[in-house]
Amino acid sequence: MNAPYEATAHSNAYEFTQGSGYVLPEYPFVAPAELQGGATVRHPVVIVGGGITGLTLACSLARLGVQAILLDEDNTVGVKGASSRGICYTQKSLEIFDRLGIYGAIAAKGVQWSVGRTFAGEDEIYSFDLRQQGSFHLSEQPPFINIQQFYIEAFLVDRIQALGHVELRWQNRLVGFSQTDEFATLDVETPEGSYTIEAEHVIDATGASSPLRTWLQVPFDSKRGDDRWCIADVRFTSRPPTERHTWIEAPFNDNRAVWQHLMADGVWRLDYQMAPNADPAEVSREDVVRARLKRQFGPDVEVEIVWVGPYAYRSECVHALRHGRVYLMGDSAKVVSPFGARGGNTGVADADNLAWKLAAVLQGKADAALLTSYGDERLEAAQQNVCVTNRTARFLRPADGAERLFRDAVIQLARQQPFARTLVNTGRMAVANPYTRSSACTYPPGSAAGQSVQNVHFDWADGQRGTVNDLLNWAHGDLLLLVFGDLSAAALKRLRQLCFDAPLRSVQVLGPDTTPQAVEQVLDPKGHLQGACHVFGHAWALVRPDGYLAATGESVDAHLVKAIERSLGLR
Repeated sequence: MNAPYEATAHSNAYEFTQGSGYVLPEYPFVAPAELQGGATVRHPVVIVGGGITGLTLACSLARLGVQAILLDEDNTVGVKGASSRGICYTQKSLEIFDRLGIYGAIAAKGVQWSVGRTFAGEDEIYSFDLRQQGSFHLSEQPPFINIQQFYIEAFLVDRIQALGHVELRWQNRLVGFSQTDEFATLDVETPEGSYTIEAEHVIDATGASSPLRTWLQVPFDSKRGDDRWCIADVRFTSRPPTERHTWIEAPFNDNRAVWQHLMADGVWRLDYQMAPNADPAEVSREDVVRARLKRQFGPDVEVEIVWVGPYAYRSECVHALRHGRVYLMGDSAKVVSPFGARGGNTGVADADNLAWKLAAVLQGKADAALLTSYGDERLEAAQQNVCVTNRTARFLRPADGAERLFRDAVIQLARQQPFARTLVNTGRMAVANPYTRSSACTYPPGSAAGQSVQNVHFDWADGQRGTVNDLLNWAHGDLLLLVFGDLSAAALKRLRQLCFDAPLRSVQVLGPDTTPQAVEQVLDPKGHLQGACHVFGHAWALVRPDGYLAATGESVDAHLVKAIERSLGLR
């Protein structure tokens, strides 16, 4: 007789307290075919972990027609009894979700914002509007949307089920693992018994307490400070402004930091920095939380407490993302403090990066060597994000001495001098990380390779509006070559041959004075598409399925051929 399946343990560093809580969807357990016995089945891809990272990868693979299995030990999204977890999703993540077909649901449910204000005491010392900075306003997606993470995960589940190809196995817990050079073996426990499967590729999206990372003895760097916070998700009878407000020294919180964000359903996320020696049980008691809210919003404030819990931040980063047949992503690969929304958004980008490469290799479009670039690119991104968030953590909780002296000087200067306001570090907002050392990108002098391409708009030949994501969806996992300007007869002939020989789609981008020559063409009257590709004049941009530039150049020549080969792992 099998031992009963144990309910999922809370192991994500949250400590749970009172609150009306969130209602999460529940998915039924379906007995896998392997429980009936028979030969061990080998699957091309097995994803372990059904959080936002694992589900994004599963949805990306399903969209590209790749068969996969996802194992999750729970029967729901989110974490039962926990807070909404991640809440702030960047423009790049929203562009990815648009390609996956769930952006509309996110936009309808979430709250858009672009304005942030930072205070020290009663003084506003810094503010920004992202729609007025850089090119944020050119994308079809806004700079940020705030929405509880479990909503996005539920939208992904619905989309995966609609697309097919990926089997979601709820209440399937990984309990054993081994691997050879050819495949991995996974032992899985369910409420109705245990079974074994094999996989060509295993993706570890189990999070910060990854069992795979432990079993594989993956080396990593770790840093844990004494910074303590208490998170409160609440509903107000009267709403504060829909802006990101942060206080470095909040007079209503003993001159410690506070964050204030609006999410979906009229729920506000409030993060209160606590004393380093604060008792977690004490600071999260309902009467203590309500007293803290009254100090901030006034004695007459009326709130519904949805969730409250203390939290301690830490940072971790592995030394490599691939270990044999296993790929680490999301919090399995790195853990960052949540300043600047660099946690869950990084996991979404990890998934988007690996998905098209796995699809290309499994479908015979690319060499297996292409998979090496996942580690090149996403480890660089992880290291950047850990570095950036650690700097923010040190600004908010400076050590005595030089760090505290620097912070105090910045705050005082920022009250009067505009130049000092950009030094105020309450979180550098996440952007699409550039790749500067990828084995899949080509970097001649002046190239924009490794940069992300925004989801800007253009006009189709019939005058209808289109976006970069429309082109990427049309390419459906193939490389996309955008050629700007007129083409010689020789260049046209070479492009036709390249599209015949390689998984490549080519489009001529017409400016005001360009002659239509190619079969596939779009209009770029304002130059937004060319600007998004970081090229000027007569040029080409080789865009990957994840919306990153593999290479840029001027002539349709051997340089382009080499760039295509490199982006497919053939060089």
